[in-house]
Amino acid sequence: MRKSWKFLIASGSVVLALGYLVHHRQPEMQRSPHFVDSKLGYLPPLVMEGGDPYIRALMRTISASESNHPQPYTILYGGQHVKDLSSHPEKCITIVAGPNRGNCSTAAGRYQMLNTTWKEKAQRYHPHPPGLIFWRSYSFEPEFQDAVVYAWLSDSQAWGTDIAALLRQGNLDRVLRLLSNTWTSLGYGIENNVMTQHLPQIYQKMLQEELKAVG
Repeated sequence: MRKSWKFLIASGSVVLALGYLVHHRQPEMQRSPHFVDSKLGYLPPLVMEGGDPYIRALMRTISASESNHPQPYTILYGGQHVKDLSSHPEKCITIVAGPNRGNCSTAAGRYQMLNTTWKEKAQRYHPHPPGLIFWRSYSFEPEFQDAVVYAWLSDSQAWGTDIAALLRQGNLDRVLRLLSNTWTSLGYGIENNVMTQHLPQIYQKMLQEELKAVG
């Protein structure tokens, strides 16, 4: 989570582009029942329209492991849901298993972002930041969850490499390893879950869907 004023211009261009990619509408998943795989679980489409199909496929792969639910944008760590997404829920739920057992987690939404991570990334990537300078509460609505994560994953300076280029080269394993410190269910022994082993298969399935969507 590197920060520097030198990155602001590059990051700003990504955020401006997202203003055209984000389309305010009801989630497509509510209109289509065809996103459940009997083996891989829930693989709903993104609410955000447009963008690089490789990054979009990666986002759906991350959420398949992190949330895996038909309504992923409202889910909290532990499985509860919230209705108010005007800002990050900031509900700290006790962790009952794994290396962080006994602590609590504020992970929420499709990408299970902690409140601190959301605040940091929203400050940089949110396409519609609030107008107040001294107190800002960034909308956590589905389209903005997608937009912030899309911009973050697209920012080569944030990760020290071009993730989209790596994906085009077929280096999914390298990408998942890079992201595993942020999303610990992506593998490499941190907090694997039942979906971890299926992530390469999920990614390929999502990529084919996303490529087909753009023709």
